[in-house]
Amino acid sequence: MKIFIDGKYYDERDAKISVFDHGLLYGDGVFEGIRAYNRRVFKLKEHIDRLFYSAKAILLEIPMSQAEITSAVLDTCRENKIRNGYIRLVVTRGVGTLGLNPRSCKRSSVIIIADKIQLYPPELYRQGMDIVTVPTTRNLHSALNPAIKSLNYLNNILAKIEANNAGVEEAVMLNAEGFVAECTGDNLFIVKNGGLFTPPLSAGALYGITRQTVIDLARDTDLKVSEPNLTRYDLFCADECFLTGTGAEIVPVVKIDHRVIGAGKPGPITHKLVAAYHALTKASGEPIYR
Repeated sequence: MKIFIDGKYYDERDAKISVFDHGLLYGDGVFEGIRAYNRRVFKLKEHIDRLFYSAKAILLEIPMSQAEITSAVLDTCRENKIRNGYIRLVVTRGVGTLGLNPRSCKRSSVIIIADKIQLYPPELYRQGMDIVTVPTTRNLHSALNPAIKSLNYLNNILAKIEANNAGVEEAVMLNAEGFVAECTGDNLFIVKNGGLFTPPLSAGALYGITRQTVIDLARDTDLKVSEPNLTRYDLFCADECFLTGTGAEIVPVVKIDHRVIGAGKPGPITHKLVAAYHALTKASGEPIYR
């Protein structure tokens, strides 16, 4: 595997960053997870736009333009002969001192890894997954805004640990007001009475690119989409439930906190959206090979 670091390619065993990089020391940086399907990078512009928005929010200057980042992502895919895969695009604050002050970091670093990913076992996509609500709440907007896709994922990791301890793959995170925010790495949707519902971004959900893609696909089929505040009660009484994310794609949920959702199996609207999503990923995206 060839890994891009600051304009050069390194073999996996030689790809290294400094122990003084503030991305390592403090989680000071931003990232994107991107998928490639059928020799195309899916929603590449949207991912790079979000990367630059996250960087702007933390006053992190990316040492490459958006066009240069785009070219580097595609080049890294070619270097690794990617047809279907996963790209991790990382920008760290760069090398500094052991002090917290980001001014000690003279130049940020760009890292691109193109490889494979299998987030959940295949059977969960067929049968649906069980999830639980966990005590760890989503970060406050006034603390670390959930819209920033930063390298500091400890909030999500603590919730993931609680999911692991409960013997499930994923966890529902509530916000400080008790409304549903999102899961540890995915956005959440429910279906009720033929309508599609997902928590508003203001509740603490990430500005998910797959989330928006699913909303667009639903509206294209005249499915009504709403973004109200949701409680655990709303989840328990849903007809269907599923999660969305770049790595996860669309994964059905059949049980939440030991309550069976709907018929206890992936529902018809979930199946319809999964089919539409897979059709879109196969036919669109930025070509890797020209």
